Amino acid sequence: MDCKMSYIKAENLTFSYREDQDGNPVNVIDGVSLEIERGEFVAVVGRNGSGKSTLAKLLNLILEPTGGGLTVAGKRIDGELSDEELLDVRRRVGMVFQNPDNQIIATEVDEEIAFGPENLGLPPEEIQARVAEAVAAAGLDGLEKKEPSRLSGGQKQRVAIAGVLAMHPECIIFDESTAMLDPRGRHEVLGIMKRLSRDRGITVIDITHLMEEAAQADRIIVLNRGKVEGEGTPDEVFLNRDLISRAGILPPQSARLLSEVEKRGFPVGKATDPERAASLIADYYFNRR
Repeated sequence: MDCKMSYIKAENLTFSYREDQDGNPVNVIDGVSLEIERGEFVAVVGRNGSGKSTLAKLLNLILEPTGGGLTVAGKRIDGELSDEELLDVRRRVGMVFQNPDNQIIATEVDEEIAFGPENLGLPPEEIQARVAEAVAAAGLDGLEKKEPSRLSGGQKQRVAIAGVLAMHPECIIFDESTAMLDPRGRHEVLGIMKRLSRDRGITVIDITHLMEEAAQADRIIVLNRGKVEGEGTPDEVFLNRDLISRAGILPPQSARLLSEVEKRGFPVGKATDPERAASLIADYYFNRR
């Protein structure tokens, strides 16, 4: 990967929450090295306890590393950064959490979206412009005066996303942001992730345990026990049986379906995307008629 294009770079990154019985630190993140390019859509996957959410909080600077190096937006995160510089980096990297109810505080949608820009001390006309822009990007037109508490789960999550977008971040981390949503809400939020990366050049990092969702990313990073077990395109990751076995994850349903079809004597091909899988099955069927 071209280092000149990297937005986030971790070098032997470590983080420890606690010490063991002998007083030695227990690393939740243990020597992670990775790079994420500006505008890239990356999914981070791994079994429970693999360190996904801790890594998200490190990249967002909610937590600070206990070892190794971390560079975000060209700034190396270490003790030499002033409080003002650290705050500036945090503004560049927004975060959308799993439960939007823990992130939403205002009584109306537009007030919630305006909260961040208001705290930046922006003039009213700039705040109004940012709110309108975020409403359109998150698909909230017509809901500006609604009470967030009366919205669906998917709509609430879109409000949380809009609140982050109004801060004009360069990167947004989604930490299990679709886990509590129904399929429709999940589809809506995933669509926003894709558009933010593709159309607006925002770096998108999706921390998820849903492999069907991860398969929509440009690239996947697999964590296992606080280490990077592997990375690559969705096909490179999910069609690598050794990798997914070591990491303790399952490939998406479409990939598992094609594998079962092949076991029954129909070599239709391999894919991780549902549309591509359906196309392979259809092509195989019609070519055999």
